[in-house]
Amino acid sequence: MSKIPLFLLTGLVVLLVSNVMAASSAARSNLLGAADPKVSGEYAFSQCRALQGKPFASNTQKKKALIVGDSYGCDFLNSVLENGYLKDYQIRVRFIPYSCQTVLGEGSEHFIDAKDRAFCAKPERADSLERAKVQIQEADLVIFSARWKPEIAEELPGTLANLGLKPQQKVVVVGSKFFGKISVREYLRMSDAELKALKNTVDIAEAKTINATLAKNLGNQAAFVDPHALLCGEGARCPLFTDDLKLISYDGRHLTKDGARYVGKVLFEHSALGQM
Repeated sequence: MSKIPLFLLTGLVVLLVSNVMAASSAARSNLLGAADPKVSGEYAFSQCRALQGKPFASNTQKKKALIVGDSYGCDFLNSVLENGYLKDYQIRVRFIPYSCQTVLGEGSEHFIDAKDRAFCAKPERADSLERAKVQIQEADLVIFSARWKPEIAEELPGTLANLGLKPQQKVVVVGSKFFGKISVREYLRMSDAELKALKNTVDIAEAKTINATLAKNLGNQAAFVDPHALLCGEGARCPLFTDDLKLISYDGRHLTKDGARYVGKVLFEHSALGQM
């Protein structure tokens, strides 16, 4: 067997090390950009704002999909768009801020904190289920995605009943997700292998309890998708990076662009969403 000349072997080692260092440097650069709340925050909401309250077009054969929810609904929209899902649908959004989450029915205003009621009552500031009801009834596919409050999750079956949804409408409820505290300075000191293996321990009440309520109570009213179970498993530890070292969430709750692409693939490939 012929031997590789020493100078060639040395060159190959140098090239390999250089490539590894370049890849690691690129990963750290990507991390800093993705963790910037101004940059990723603008990304998280920009496409959501463009579709908020926009009516369905009548001059197309495409079906109608409506995403109803808060900032987590915007995350879901980004997960769809980053992967090119729901191409057969014209997609619209009804954005209802977290503080304005309510049920549909008598006494619904009592589900909004007193300090938020004036803000939530202004159509130019916040949407509502009551204002969105007509468009919800018009959609072929309705996806509710939110950082669910416990009391809203409890009342969701009644809310769905009061919306007057038709049997032919497809309804999906996407549960809550949470990735815990993000510590960029700490991640910059870690090796690639450590980042890939890194998982945060998250608040079990936020991560699992509300989703368990939704899964138990919805019955056959809607298909339920549990992001925590799909992304983190049955425990309380969630990954922070994709296999190619891309940061999933920039603040523990909302997704980076790479995170939206990653989360979307997981949700659509392992739940009822893939059949839509």
